[in-house]
Amino acid sequence: MIQTTARRTSFSPLLARLRDRTPGLAAGLLGGAVAAGLGLGSSAVLVIMLWISSPYPDSGPGGALHVATALWLLAHGVELVRTDTLSGVPAPVGVTPLLLPALPLWLVHRAARDAASEDEESPAASGRTAWAGVVLGYLPVAAAAALYASGGALRPSWVWTCVCLPVLVMGAAGVGVWTAYGRPSDAVDGELVLLPPAMRRLVLGADARARLAVAARAAGAGISVVIGGGAALLGVSLVAHGAATRASFLHLTEGWSGRFAVLLLCLTLVPNAVVWAAGYAVGPGFVLGAGHVVGPLSSDPAPTLPSFPLLAAVPEAGPGGPAHWAAGAVPLVAGAVVGWFVGRASAAGWSRGRTAGAVCWAAVLCAGAVAALAVPAGGPLGVGTLARLGPVWWQVGGAVVGWIVGVGLPVALAVRAWRGRSRGGPRQWVPVPRLSPRKATGGAETAPGAVPGTAPAAVPVEASGPQDDTCNQQDTYEPYDVLPAAPQAGPVPSATPWYDDPAHETRWAALKEASTPPEEAPPEESPEKPPPTD
Repeated sequence: MIQTTARRTSFSPLLARLRDRTPGLAAGLLGGAVAAGLGLGSSAVLVIMLWISSPYPDSGPGGALHVATALWLLAHGVELVRTDTLSGVPAPVGVTPLLLPALPLWLVHRAARDAASEDEESPAASGRTAWAGVVLGYLPVAAAAALYASGGALRPSWVWTCVCLPVLVMGAAGVGVWTAYGRPSDAVDGELVLLPPAMRRLVLGADARARLAVAARAAGAGISVVIGGGAALLGVSLVAHGAATRASFLHLTEGWSGRFAVLLLCLTLVPNAVVWAAGYAVGPGFVLGAGHVVGPLSSDPAPTLPSFPLLAAVPEAGPGGPAHWAAGAVPLVAGAVVGWFVGRASAAGWSRGRTAGAVCWAAVLCAGAVAALAVPAGGPLGVGTLARLGPVWWQVGGAVVGWIVGVGLPVALAVRAWRGRSRGGPRQWVPVPRLSPRKATGGAETAPGAVPGTAPAAVPVEASGPQDDTCNQQDTYEPYDVLPAAPQAGPVPSATPWYDDPAHETRWAALKEASTPPEEAPPEESPEKPPPTD
């Protein structure tokens, strides 16, 4: 009976932990499954509506559902394979419309955030439990969708399905949990500790954190300028090629439902076209078919491409002119903006080396973001000529680093010098008289090395108020005379110096007599002891 009771109580901590974790894990599983179902259902509803309104449906509702599932997988970065080609050779479809992942990523993010947030009825679930629940609830639905889509005309690539889709879901869920806990920096520091020691010193610590914060703000401004400049170039090109764009749009289809579908496709591909235009502005341009590069300096003749409104805005083949070279103003302004952000922060006392390091960090961050956008913005749309479309990510990233460092570094150093000079010149040092220890303590013993009756040297101290941090100069001042002390109550002391005062000798003799120790009496001699006897 005693052993049975002890055995039962040994499982109580485990049961308590499972009971506390069950609400969070169940909420995460349910939230992940619901997020996947909502994303898949929204895609299916849109495709079914277009299929119903189409006057010439090519297949039944089953084919429309297969297309909707394939598009939902394409939104997760999964490459599709088109099997119903004229040549019979399967053609890959790897260009991901950058507007499609917005809804699935937001649904996963919100599910993870809600699973990890506090609830009035149940305690807050741990971050790992909520993250694991959302991921484990989302991936089975995605696997079932991939199995269903494999029987249609657009079949998912299993390699991309097993790699890209889980990574994207886990990243979005991790950001959602991090948001639920208030975006703590300790979580990021816990991951940065795993870096090698040489890289760890560059990202950890107060100094490195301040430099990275400035670089991140400058990189954000630079990315905004590059992407915004790409959007402006795209708008200008569409207006300049307005007739060709309109003719291409009207040539694709005749019914209003078909034109609405083409319009939706163009809207989802507008971010891709913006990234293409940004690659064009920074110099390397983009690839419009295998071996055909379109850049501001020169553009190769484009191959035979399908009629599409966004492709109609591509610049003409041939050497570039002043209108094409004007696109270089976008990275030029981006580098100047990054340099201004870093130079404004470095005027508070940074050295030139630290300023240059912040500019380099901002260039790397800006180039990494643009290169990360260039990867899904391009890809294959077939075999042969259409095997490669869009900007090459490493070329675009390298060009962005060169522009930011080449333009931003001189601007940052110039802003640093200008703001440092305009802050008010050198420091002001005010001499303050210092009393001797004897006078400061009211007649106590003087410090070693102090000479009575002499004025101490003035010590310069820094003046209160905002001063320039870059100035380290210290002026030399003449010593001040010691100011007289405040008048004290009682009789006014004699003005006779201490060395001429007759009573000084009497006081000195009394002090000397009091400080002399009395003579000690000699110790009494003890009687000698008799020698020991055997």
